[in-house]
Amino acid sequence: MRAALLLLGILVALPLPAAAVERLDAGAIRRAFEGNTVSGRYTNGGFFTEFHDPDGRALGHNGWQPNRDACWTTRADQVCYYYGPQTDRTVHCFTVELNRDLYILRNAGNGQINALASVELGNPRKHGDNGEPWYCDGLISKAPAIPMTRRRLAAR
Repeated sequence: MRAALLLLGILVALPLPAAAVERLDAGAIRRAFEGNTVSGRYTNGGFFTEFHDPDGRALGHNGWQPNRDACWTTRADQVCYYYGPQTDRTVHCFTVELNRDLYILRNAGNGQINALASVELGNPRKHGDNGEPWYCDGLISKAPAIPMTRRRLAAR
């Protein structure tokens, strides 16, 4: 564990050639993440792995607990994750940079590096919802089909 943290510290501290790093826009992030598994380490050393389901769910483990209601989406030049019910939801947004096959996730608010990750094609780790499916209510277009007479968009 200590060696992994040391290596992560060295990687973060190394200057990267400006031409080698590409900051991704929402479309590039979606193409890289959607239908694939993003796994990596936070700068604090924790490990995460999440399958980015095309339906908006983030299946897997966020580094602290198994995902039970996690969602993901992109906006402008960020990927955002939503955890928890609407009443006490947490939202985490990151800009994404690509250096060869290493993804650098920076906190959108302060620009600090939050994690380093790689993308695995598909869902090789077989992340699922453990038989307790959820839908991403924060993403109106992903809500289940409800007759218009019963739909309350303002509540979403």
